[in-house]
This record gives sequence, structure tokens and C-alpha cells, in this order.
Amino acid sequence: MTAQRRSVRRTALAVTVAVAALTLTACGGDDGNTKAGAGSSTGSGGHNAADVSFSQEMIQHHRQAVQMAGLAAGHASSAQVKSLASKIEGAQAPEIRTMSGWLTSWGEQVPQDMSGMGHDMSSSTPGMMSDADMGKLEKTSGAAFDTLFLTMMVDHHKGAVAMARSEKADGAYDPAVELAADVITTQSAEIKQMDTLLGKN
Repeated sequence: MTAQRRSVRRTALAVTVAVAALTLTACGGDDGNTKAGAGSSTGSGGHNAADVSFSQEMIQHHRQAVQMAGLAAGHASSAQVKSLASKIEGAQAPEIRTMSGWLTSWGEQVPQDMSGMGHDMSSSTPGMMSDADMGKLEKTSGAAFDTLFLTMMVDHHKGAVAMARSEKADGAYDPAVELAADVITTQSAEIKQMDTLLGKN
């Protein structure tokens, strides 16, 4: 009888240890996924190559939009254009910081800020303005600036929406997919607003 009790106790102890080990493993796994979007390329907490590409390209894209928007205060004549430019700058600057944080947590390179440094990225990223386009915008003012700014920013936003749609289709990191959805909603609405200001609606 004593031997049987010892056997039961040993079995109970083994079960307890096994359950504890499984619990620790589960907690550790959850913690790893929460922290970096993890180094894993699968699962809702992980990220993949599409997320990395989206973040790196959208950072550069946003930087140029912020650069363009920053010109409006001193060059635009329309209060509506100035207000829209301020809204664009206010929305996209924080998103640059967010995406930079993702890339850092994933051990990926945050793109160097090439704005104003003579590096033309227009050929590789949808909707990006060329150096010549940016130079022309910088030299324009008044009503001519308003028209040029709106025309360029519509194209710029369309490029961002296209990039965001690709991320929604191919991305794995939930926060990046959610940001892409926000970009589509916000910038599509701004495109309509800019078309109205251009007299296209």
C-alpha cells in the first residue's frame, strides 16, 4: 500500500512539473512575439519581407511628403492648402517614427534621410517626385505653388495608397497592416479634397 502511495505521489509530481514547464514555455513564446514583432516570419505577431519593404519605402515616401508640406507655410497663398499641408505633416511625421521603431526592433536598417541631398528616389518608389520636381516646387510661390503642390501631392498620395494596398495583401505584421489601412483611408480622402481644390470634382 505504501509503495502504491509513493507511485501515485511520483506520478502527480511528474504531471505538476510537466504542466509548469508547458506554462513557462507558453509565456515565453508570447513574450517573444510581443516584443519585436519578433524575428519570426510567420504568425500574427511576426513580420515578413513585405513588412520590411513597406516600412523602409514608406519612410522615404513620407519624408518627401513632409518636405513638400513644409514648403507650404512660406510659399502657398491658399489657407486651405496651408491647412492641408499642416495636416499631412502632422500625420506622417509620427508614422515615420513608428515605422523606424519597427525596423530597429526587427534588426533591419532604417533608411538614411536623403531629402535635399541630391539622391533621386523617384524611379524606385511609386509617387515619389524627382529632384527636378522638388526644385521646381521650391522655386514657386502663390497660386502657382498651390496648383503645383496639389497636383504633385495627389500623385504622391496615389503612390502611397498603392504601396499600402500591397502591404495589406502581403504583410504579416498586424500593426503594419493596420497602418497601411489607415494610409489608404486617410490619403484617399485627401486625394478627393485636393481634386476638389484643383476643380476636378
